Amino acid sequence: MSSLVDTIRDRLASARAQARARYAAAEARRDEVRARRDAIAGSAAQVPRRAAATRDERVRQLDQRYQDRVADLARQAAQAAVHEAPGAAGTDWSDWRPTPLPRGGQPGPVRVGRLVVPGGGPPVPALVPLLDAAHVAVTGDRPGEAISALLLRALGTTAPGTVRLTGYDPEHLGGALAGFAPLSGAGLLTFVGPGGLGDLLDDLVDQVRRINETVLAGAYPSLRALAEATGRRPEPWRIAVLLGAGRPDELSRHEQAQLERLLRTGVACGVHLVVHGLAVPSLSTVEVLHTGRFRGVPLIVEPPDAELVTTTCRALAAEVAAGPQPAAFADLLPARQWTESSATGLTAPIGEGTDGRLVDLTLADYPPHAMVAGPSGTGKTNLIYAWLGALATRYAPAELEFYLLDFKEGVSFARFAPGRRDPSWLPHVRLVGVNVNTDREFGLALLRHLGSVLKDRAAAAKRYEVTTLAELRAEDPDGHWPRIVAVVDEFQVLLAGRGAPAAEAAALLEDLARRGRSQGIHLILASQDVSGIEALWGRAGLVGQFALRIALPKARRILAETNLAAETIPRYHAVVNADSGAEPANRIVRVPAASDRDTWSELQTRLWRRRPAGLTPPRLFDGDAVPSLSEAPDFVAMQGDGEPVALLGEAIDVSARSARLRLPRAPGRNLAVLGTRLDEACAVLGAAGRSLARRYPPDAARFSVACLDPDALGAAADLYAALPPGSAWAEPEDFASVLTGLLSEPDGRPHFIIGYAVDAATGADGTAREALRRILHSGPERHTHVLGWWRGVARLREDLGGAGARLDPIGAWVALDVHGAELTGLSPQPGGPAWYPRPWRGLYFDRSVHRSAETIIPYGRP
Repeated sequence: MSSLVDTIRDRLASARAQARARYAAAEARRDEVRARRDAIAGSAAQVPRRAAATRDERVRQLDQRYQDRVADLARQAAQAAVHEAPGAAGTDWSDWRPTPLPRGGQPGPVRVGRLVVPGGGPPVPALVPLLDAAHVAVTGDRPGEAISALLLRALGTTAPGTVRLTGYDPEHLGGALAGFAPLSGAGLLTFVGPGGLGDLLDDLVDQVRRINETVLAGAYPSLRALAEATGRRPEPWRIAVLLGAGRPDELSRHEQAQLERLLRTGVACGVHLVVHGLAVPSLSTVEVLHTGRFRGVPLIVEPPDAELVTTTCRALAAEVAAGPQPAAFADLLPARQWTESSATGLTAPIGEGTDGRLVDLTLADYPPHAMVAGPSGTGKTNLIYAWLGALATRYAPAELEFYLLDFKEGVSFARFAPGRRDPSWLPHVRLVGVNVNTDREFGLALLRHLGSVLKDRAAAAKRYEVTTLAELRAEDPDGHWPRIVAVVDEFQVLLAGRGAPAAEAAALLEDLARRGRSQGIHLILASQDVSGIEALWGRAGLVGQFALRIALPKARRILAETNLAAETIPRYHAVVNADSGAEPANRIVRVPAASDRDTWSELQTRLWRRRPAGLTPPRLFDGDAVPSLSEAPDFVAMQGDGEPVALLGEAIDVSARSARLRLPRAPGRNLAVLGTRLDEACAVLGAAGRSLARRYPPDAARFSVACLDPDALGAAADLYAALPPGSAWAEPEDFASVLTGLLSEPDGRPHFIIGYAVDAATGADGTAREALRRILHSGPERHTHVLGWWRGVARLREDLGGAGARLDPIGAWVALDVHGAELTGLSPQPGGPAWYPRPWRGLYFDRSVHRSAETIIPYGRP
């Protein structure tokens, strides 16, 4: 694009030069014609009158042709000016408005008035080079009008805040620039008082020196060349308006020397002088603008209206005060995708630094992990999107995997997995967890999974006698050893409280942070406010592993106590610190807007279409969604092989694993669903019955359904309709006789009795209770199993024999709205498990499998 712009600019410059040459030739021709006409007039008395008239007509024709040619050249020059000074650079003031250059665009000359064309031809805009092109020395009357036009057009053609003005006006004390005064509130205009010229020139010289040494650094001849090569300009334009009194002794020798240095070197560094009333040497970098004549052609200066100047400056100041716009997300993305290797680490840009260059973040052996903090609304999620996008475009799915977990209410990570609106997914993502603010178990499951991966990698490293992931990949080039980045947003939920889950989470995090660095497992922990996380800050060894700190505006305690940089940065910015928050390591970064759905979807779709063959979609766990039995992988994969396995719900795990209940011919293999939540109890029994029926060929097992609660009749009927033909339906009044018959008429086939609100029948009929008690005790040994719903633990105890009865016949249970203390005797934990009921969650315990109970999510009714 820059080469095309250069070609157009060169052609326009050439056309303009040709026009000027033709204009000069026409003037010379005119002078020649006039001389010839005068000569002819002098000798007219010596020739016949008819010959004189012929000559006069000839002269008139030549003069008309000259005028036509001048008008044509003027029209060409006017057309060229439209291309050289488009938008705010050249539009007439009546239709003028700011039109900042597009990103990567370079400024051209600006219009100060119009040139007077001899013979009354069309006016030609007078274009004066300024930004990145020249200094301007203004002479003649009313210089303030030309200076106002120069400055306002320069401000209107550039992005807000990228032009900084300084005024030196000792005679009028800044009055010549009074219309631009609103810019001072936003730091865009500074006035220097009498006696301050020397300091101003010294400061500008220092700016030129700094830019040459640290910004251009010998790699580029000018800021313009740097911007054309990189598409970013790291420094603003600085325009100093110097209005002197015209006295020869106004400048000291030192000041004159500094002025000349700036005139020679300032343009390349974006430092420009607009001078009036001071002695300025004739240099190629200085454009002389006389208010009555420009480059030998009469000039009419066209100043902007005073109200337009003030209104524009107020709007610019307000926009700058509101904070800079975010950087461009496209700048973070590489020209070629998936070309980097993650063997030694992960490096990708996060935004643009104050010098205009991209700032890279690295996750490797050091720094191994990152912590991100920022109050709500400061762009924490957006920053994570930008970082993930920069990483995902550089590293292929074989090089990098993401595990994403969001504990706050919302679905900000859900778009990384396939959905109803968008079937695409980010190929690097292996797991997404959203709306898990009440499901801390899922966070623990993720940490346990990563711990298992770490254990496998450590075993492989030991087998190959290496210590780092880079060495392991070198020794086993055919193995699958991508780096893993786990992002946990609002991670403090994992560490809340002082119970066993918080202690386990802290221990798992510390182990992953300490040992994961060498095995390519990296953690990014994000939070709105980390000031109250006692479980984290009490573990110095854990905190010390997070050397990379990213603080968004107003973030607290993520940097060192004395590092207050986050208090002063504007929106769309972040403090990046790779030295555990020590102030000397601060880097201020402008973060692009990356979380916009359209922007992100376009990138994700492009990567998704390039995904490797056979790559499976990520696991999406949504804490607000109710899982479906028909879509459960364990249910889909079930075969009719006769193994008695019931699926009760979805386990809160990194895989979509079902909570399984095996019902072999063994004592105690019965299930009790406990609680008063009818829909959830019916859902557990319905999933268990359907999955058991799927395990058996036709007529290989018997099913009996009894419903003792009218409110559950619909769910029980649905289950009965889904069971094999020949299944039995027991009316409430027949329940006791059915149970009694089962004791005396076993036929050798597995028999599953599914009872809804069993306690309703046994509480009213002692015969039914006795029959049920005998089946619970002795039925499983004859392959007769009860899957029943009791509406309270106390009612279950009554059916088993009272307060002192043994609970062995219930080998497995699912507790719904039952508190942990009520499960004493059913659970191995003294005093019962730490269970606090919540909607559509159950606590599942199987004595033959579990050491402690696990939380499950009942499958929704079909």
